[in-house]
Amino acid sequence: MYVRKTTRRYKDRTYTSYLLVESVSTPKGPRQKVCCSLGDLSPRSREEWLKLAHKVEAALAGEESLFEGPDNEVKAVVSKIRSRSGEAGASDEEIVAVRTQEVATERPRSAGAIHVGRQFWQRLGLDATLAKAGLPGRAVKLACAMTLNRLIAPGSEHAMPSWMQATAIDDVLGMSVATLADDALYRMLDRLYPKRVIIETALAETERTLFGLDPTVFFYDLTSTYFEGQAKKNPKAKRGYSRDGRPDCTQVVVGLVVGREGFPCAHEVFEGSRQDRQSLDAMLDALGARVKLVAGQTVVVDRGMAFDDNLAAIKAKGLHYVVASRQGERKGWLEEFENPEEFVEVMRETSPNNPGQRKSKVWVLRRDAGEEAHILCRSEGRIAKDRAIREKQEGRWLADLERLAKRIATGKLVAERAIGEAIGRLKERYPRVARYWRIELDLATKMLSWRQDEAKRTQAEELDGCYLLKTDRKDLSAEEAWRIYMTLTRAEAAFRDMKSPLAERPIFHHLEHRVDTHIFLCLLAYHLLVAIETTLERKGTFTSWATVRDVLAGHQIQTIVLPAQDGSVLRIRKGSNPERQQRELYRKLEVPAEIIPPRRTWSHPKAESPAK
Repeated sequence: MYVRKTTRRYKDRTYTSYLLVESVSTPKGPRQKVCCSLGDLSPRSREEWLKLAHKVEAALAGEESLFEGPDNEVKAVVSKIRSRSGEAGASDEEIVAVRTQEVATERPRSAGAIHVGRQFWQRLGLDATLAKAGLPGRAVKLACAMTLNRLIAPGSEHAMPSWMQATAIDDVLGMSVATLADDALYRMLDRLYPKRVIIETALAETERTLFGLDPTVFFYDLTSTYFEGQAKKNPKAKRGYSRDGRPDCTQVVVGLVVGREGFPCAHEVFEGSRQDRQSLDAMLDALGARVKLVAGQTVVVDRGMAFDDNLAAIKAKGLHYVVASRQGERKGWLEEFENPEEFVEVMRETSPNNPGQRKSKVWVLRRDAGEEAHILCRSEGRIAKDRAIREKQEGRWLADLERLAKRIATGKLVAERAIGEAIGRLKERYPRVARYWRIELDLATKMLSWRQDEAKRTQAEELDGCYLLKTDRKDLSAEEAWRIYMTLTRAEAAFRDMKSPLAERPIFHHLEHRVDTHIFLCLLAYHLLVAIETTLERKGTFTSWATVRDVLAGHQIQTIVLPAQDGSVLRIRKGSNPERQQRELYRKLEVPAEIIPPRRTWSHPKAESPAK
């Protein structure tokens, strides 16, 4: 260090000041760095200036002279330099004499999972997308924080502020959450949902480019999500077929389209009573609004939409279809199913993360039927499953028939029309088994009887493990069509992840727009989840997000408190050193191991008041 004299002329007067300067190396060569201004020092010789600079340099390094007492001028300069460093950031090579017995840490906060989630939020371009949608900077950060909460520790909006204040999300996002209230989060929900078409459209394009996704095949499926409470103010909250096993609750139905790799393309929220077949037109329109549909693309749907009008709607948009037929359509191919010699076994790969896993065998056979190709499938693993489902339905069917017979016998149900309607409802509830039971009613004796049609029962048993696929694509082999259809499990996996670990259900909101935004928030979190898991898979690591989250939970940001010998205190806010497993995850995810640059702040003891 050295002292440099500077002069400045103003209104015929010359002003002199002195700067403490040090020479630093930069990529462009040595440069002079001003440490602080010393003001207008009294005239001194060059040697005295140099001596002052050396004393300051030694004091900053924590060195004390054995022969000289404390120099108040030197202490004042050191204090000024440290204050300046606290504002602008101190040198990484700063050396401080520390009272080691008083070293401490403050505010340790979990940051690893937040860091990864934030990095992928930025990688998917969501900051720019939300800003383009008209959200200001703080709202964009708040939307990111809410999505990360859903990804890492899902809870209600009421609980979000407490979670944010207990984590390092303020360090990672650079925003204060100390005074954040849940009202701000509810308002954020209200602002976010109207932008969903813009957001989903941008995400679909970004993910397709970033991950090289296949744009030729789309998979559409539905699930239901139930409410806690009656949700009377939400017109979509209705009772219907519950995939959650909660027919006692009102619900909404969520439709989701994903691509071949499992990335979401579009979603819609329907009323809880909406049947699968009634949702396809709206979903195709939503998909077209977010992804540019091109003639020749293929839509894959489950048997709930295997109706002629649904298939015609797909073809009307110039698209192809692959669909699982309804159970009754298998009977037309019974003779083929009874001759397994013609079937060809599908070669199934084992899971990379479980090479010892035994895959059940599947055989396929293609038969053309007019403009369609029918793919007959026999699955070894589905035989026991189909039998168990049929036996469970049969037990419930017989129990309900017994109850109906008792109502008729006791005179609680008399009118023939009402009895016929009750029988019809039972047949509709248990279609898998009702077709091979014959029911007879004797009004004179008030007797309801039933007997099994053995031929049809035998036929049903012969079809256990068998299912039928249909497609209008004649260019597909039986195995290719089967493999395309089986990728529909990507949509099912998305629903599983959204319900757990992203905790989409149950829904505690009652207003329609809040419910829709809650589901959208879960979907945004799922975009991050599938991007993270896909990145790991392509690096040969088949690890779930739940495992990644748990491994990274121990990587923290904390404040190191260093009391200096002169009474001042240096606080360094920085991330802990990641452990080996954490570093490996960061490397494979291409995420920097340093969560935030170290931030240094100095606090100084208050100057003593002069004695009176």
